[in-house]
Amino acid sequence: SNDAENTAAHHRNTLQFKVKQIEKRDSVLTSKQQIDRLLRPGASYFNLNPFEVLQIDPDATDEELKKRFRQLSILVHPDKNQDDVDRAQLAFEAVDKAYKMLLESEHKKKALDVIHAGKEYVEHMMSQKRKQLKKDGKPTVMEEDDPEVFRQAVYKQTMKLFAELEIKRKERETKDMHERKRQREEEIETHERAKREREWQKNFEETRDGRVDSWRSFQSKGKTKKEKNRTFLKPPKVKMEQRE
Repeated sequence: SNDAENTAAHHRNTLQFKVKQIEKRDSVLTSKQQIDRLLRPGASYFNLNPFEVLQIDPDATDEELKKRFRQLSILVHPDKNQDDVDRAQLAFEAVDKAYKMLLESEHKKKALDVIHAGKEYVEHMMSQKRKQLKKDGKPTVMEEDDPEVFRQAVYKQTMKLFAELEIKRKERETKDMHERKRQREEEIETHERAKREREWQKNFEETRDGRVDSWRSFQSKGKTKKEKNRTFLKPPKVKMEQRE
C-alpha cells in the first residue's frame, strides 16, 4: 500500500508541478481564474464558441489544439481543485465538450463559419462607415482600425451569432418536441377510439343473442295478449247456436 500511496503522491505532485508550470507561463490564468472564466455569468453563451472556451486561435493546428486541451483540462480538473470540486467539474466538462467539438470536422467547420461570418460582418460595417465618412468629407479613420478594437468588435459579433444560432436551435428543438407530443397524443387518441369501437362491437355481438331472445319473447307475449283479447271480443259462437 506504501507503493500505491507513493505513486498517488507522485501523481499529485506531478500534476501540481504541471499546473504551476502552466500558471507561470500563462500567469493571468490560474486554476481558479480559469474556473471563474468558464463559469462566469453568460457562460452558457460564451462557451458556445469552442475556440473561445479553449482560448485558442481558429487557425491552430490539431497538435496545438491537443496541447491546449491538455493544459486546460489539467488546470480545471476536479482532482486538482479539491476545494471547489463541483465548479471544477462543470468547467472541465465545458473544456471537454469544446475539445470534442473541434475534433469533429463537421462541428469545427460550423464554428469556423460562424467566426468568419462575424469577421466579414464587422469588415462590411467598417467599409459602409468609411464610405459615409468619405461622402461627408470627413477623415476615413475609425476606431476599428486599431487591431485590438477590431478584434473586440469581431469577438462581440461572433458571440452574438453563436447565441442567435443557439436560440434558433433551441426553438427548433422545442417545436420538434411539441410536434412529437402532438403526434403521440393523436396516436393515443386514435388508439383509444379504435379500442372503444372494438369494445362496443364486441359488446354488441355478445349481447345480440340476448337481445334477439328478449325481442322474440316480447313479440310472442304480445301475440298471446292479442289473441286473448280477440277471443274475448268475439261473441261466443256456441252460445249463439244454443240460443237458436
